[in-house]
Amino acid sequence: MLPIVKPGAVSLADVLPDSVSALDGRRGRLGLPAARAVVVIVVDGLGAQALANRAGHARTLVAARARSIDSVVPSTTAAALTTILTGAWPGVHGLVGYRAIDRRNDRVVNQLSGWDDRMLPETWQRSPTVFEGIADGPVSAVAVGPTKFAGSGLTRAILRGAPYVGEDDVARRFAIAAERARAERTLTYVYVPELDKAGHKGGVESSEWMTALEYLDAEVAVLESAVPRRTGIMITADHGMLDIPHDSHVLLSQHTDVMAGVRHVAGEPRFLHLGLEHPDDAPNVVAAWEERFGDSSWITARDDAIAAGWFGTEVSVEARERMGDVLVAPRRRIAFYDDRHADDPGRGMVGQHGSLTPEERSVPVIRLGAWRR
Repeated sequence: MLPIVKPGAVSLADVLPDSVSALDGRRGRLGLPAARAVVVIVVDGLGAQALANRAGHARTLVAARARSIDSVVPSTTAAALTTILTGAWPGVHGLVGYRAIDRRNDRVVNQLSGWDDRMLPETWQRSPTVFEGIADGPVSAVAVGPTKFAGSGLTRAILRGAPYVGEDDVARRFAIAAERARAERTLTYVYVPELDKAGHKGGVESSEWMTALEYLDAEVAVLESAVPRRTGIMITADHGMLDIPHDSHVLLSQHTDVMAGVRHVAGEPRFLHLGLEHPDDAPNVVAAWEERFGDSSWITARDDAIAAGWFGTEVSVEARERMGDVLVAPRRRIAFYDDRHADDPGRGMVGQHGSLTPEERSVPVIRLGAWRR
């Protein structure tokens, strides 16, 4: 049975809209009190379960008594960051995974780094951002993140409407946020990808990940002590992560029979989008994959996943076209790699995400400053 996703529940889509509401003295679905300035920090890869398991290494974050909410499906950066920054689910904004199927050009595109003149960020990402929605109002918004992302395709797609300040040091990013909080009616969005990088490299059970978590926790404490009173600080994440051992990689070159009729393999190792030569063959492909991998993965036709709410209550025609005809989401600790043409460098990653397990989808919402409980 497929897991049912309830897009109507409080989720990442509420984070930024509710933060803006707090600047106007209005309580949204997260119940945030009024604030004179707001700092929203998105820590890439900070799953609620991994944080709980490492509570002794993150005393500031844990002391805030975080609640948990769900990320989107798939639980991956391109889809989840876009939801945070637009307030829309992937079925509406159209970034349905790490790699998506571009049927008009008969190809698979990378939605983090594969932007080109056939995939313009300003139109490929279909929803207005929260920043665009407040651009003509009294709130001053700025996005702060690593320098290398300034002007990137994804930045143009999801951060339009706010100036981008590039800063490669986490402490300096937080210092910029603290300085901006001295002015009223300011919204500062801060992106922290360093924890995710450590997790991909060594895993969430590695010393590298714990060291990155300790550093983040210490800098959060500094930030909270530096901001003026009545500054609301929220820390959340785009997704969680779990460790996949190398011997649990499923290589599609060893399963060529179930690849019959598959034209495109998109998505990511923990959430495959299979585009078929003939979409009407989806029931047969689902049956073949169920027989082979049904004990370890959820396998479904696209329309059944949509009916189960995986991509939200609405799914546009454009978003639907970017999805696979068949979707494969592991529920056990495995990852799929299409190595039929070349070895995938992604096989070097230990930490993985994308599927619907609690380790991957459950993320914390940590309230500090004026929002500390």
